[in-house]
Amino acid sequence: MERILLHHCRALLMDEAATVLDDAFVVVEGETIASVTPTRPAGDFTQEIDCGGNVLMPGLVNAHTHIPMTLMRGYGGGCDLHTWLNDWIFPAEAKLDGRAVRAGAGLALAELIASGVTTIADMYMHTTHIAQAVLEAGISANLSCGGVYFGAPGDFGPDTCKDCENQRILTEEFHGAGNGQILVDASVHGEYTSNVPLWQWMADYAQRKGLGMHVHVSETQSEHEACKGRWGLTPFAILDRYGVWDTRAIAAHCVWTTEEDWAGMAEKGVTCVHNPVSNLKLGSGVAWIPAMKAAGVNVALGTDGVSSNNNQDMFEEMKFAAVLHNGVTHNPLALLPRDVLAMATRDGGRALGRKTGVIAPGYTADLILVDFTRPHLTPCHSVTDHLVYSARGSDVVMNMARGKVIYKDGTFLTLDLDQILAEVRQYALPKLFGDAAPR
Repeated sequence: MERILLHHCRALLMDEAATVLDDAFVVVEGETIASVTPTRPAGDFTQEIDCGGNVLMPGLVNAHTHIPMTLMRGYGGGCDLHTWLNDWIFPAEAKLDGRAVRAGAGLALAELIASGVTTIADMYMHTTHIAQAVLEAGISANLSCGGVYFGAPGDFGPDTCKDCENQRILTEEFHGAGNGQILVDASVHGEYTSNVPLWQWMADYAQRKGLGMHVHVSETQSEHEACKGRWGLTPFAILDRYGVWDTRAIAAHCVWTTEEDWAGMAEKGVTCVHNPVSNLKLGSGVAWIPAMKAAGVNVALGTDGVSSNNNQDMFEEMKFAAVLHNGVTHNPLALLPRDVLAMATRDGGRALGRKTGVIAPGYTADLILVDFTRPHLTPCHSVTDHLVYSARGSDVVMNMARGKVIYKDGTFLTLDLDQILAEVRQYALPKLFGDAAPR
């Protein structure tokens, strides 16, 4: 087993106190953090990594994304969510095949890794191809297929609903793959893209297989109000009636959720995944995150798909989350830097059922190094303030996922970026856009 020593660093531990340990020594054994000390530990090491006095922090957790949508970056802008989906995204996605999805996933993984992400929760089609790309890249992923069903409830059957079969195949082939690198979650794309039999089937399947659940919830006012018109209940409440939340679960967006929803989420242990940039770009609104947290809801952070963001920079997402809520509540203490950092690390790990997001013995060795010698990070009066308000994804100079360095000083150690870019440009983009394919 490899034994790695990281030293000469300021370590942001992301414990409850957001402790910064100056001149820390962190020992990694295999995939796990073995010790964190202020003095050099005894023993020999397979490798020593001098961190150059920079900031070592837990890898970031992007808790809601759709990584192959890198292929649609900047496509169909200027629309509300439902126009954007129906007139732009769904027609393009209908042309996707597994090869194109894998190319888009590879491009996204390069962007994620270079900007400090070590764990994702992804919902998308052709999911087995995403799983293969993730295994090669080295980060951890909770994967789901985004179950939809538009047919009549009376016609539903698990043998005829394509996403039931997709869920079974994905679970049987990849749940627990890579020593837990991949976890499979059950999923309902949303209340408005499915109906009762699928909700019941997914809820039951998750219970039987011990899976989590991933759902879009109350992203827009029109979605939220239409659901109330159909059922007399909010999306969260109607899905709760059919057992969707009776497992570890993440609810993406939650922009229009109510106080009653928050009470139910807190009781069930459902995590809200906040996507501020996407929600603002699409004009969906602002999720009331400080109020949710006060109600006891765990909150994680995600970028959503690149086509509605338009990048996967979690440092940007943290800054937006912090300044947005301070602004709309007229309260500079609404979300402190340490709160937002927790959402992007420790609370994201909790949401996905993973022991990550903290630099402490026994946690997965998901660690990133941020270069604090950059002009925009100088001088440094507060590590946490700088990470949220000043840092960028491009400041990441090392990414260690599951105890393995997968990116260092601009070099990818598990990905062939030239090959990925060639596949995107020569196959995936022409597949979707034909002669109008962008470069």
